[in-house]
Amino acid sequence: MGKEMFAALPPVPASVEIAGEHIELTSLKVGEVPAFARAVQPIAASLSASPDWLAILAEHGEAVIAALAIATRRPVDWVAGLDLDEAVRLAEVVFGVNADFFIRRLLPSVTQAAARIGLALESPTPGAMPSNA
Repeated sequence: MGKEMFAALPPVPASVEIAGEHIELTSLKVGEVPAFARAVQPIAASLSASPDWLAILAEHGEAVIAALAIATRRPVDWVAGLDLDEAVRLAEVVFGVNADFFIRRLLPSVTQAAARIGLALESPTPGAMPSNA
């Protein structure tokens, strides 16, 4: 009964204090997944066990802001107005709370896309002459 009992319990929300607000973060709800997945798509390849949030924000700031707004259930303007250190801390908590989503859903699709790209790069281009060397 051990592991099965814990699987039936709802996830415990993560609490974080950001910009003077107490935020209870829970995993994404089904209705939030499509918009969140679209928002994180540009940054999916940059996510790892310890992502460089500053680099991700510099390269894909709008995507991070949109994803954080969805996950925190806060307005985009609120997220965009955060200090950089608060945004990074919030991103760490949000992506930690939703790690299951990334590991089970997003990572496999990114891995599959990378494999398809790799295969496309390895296949000869149309019209190329085969090498007899």
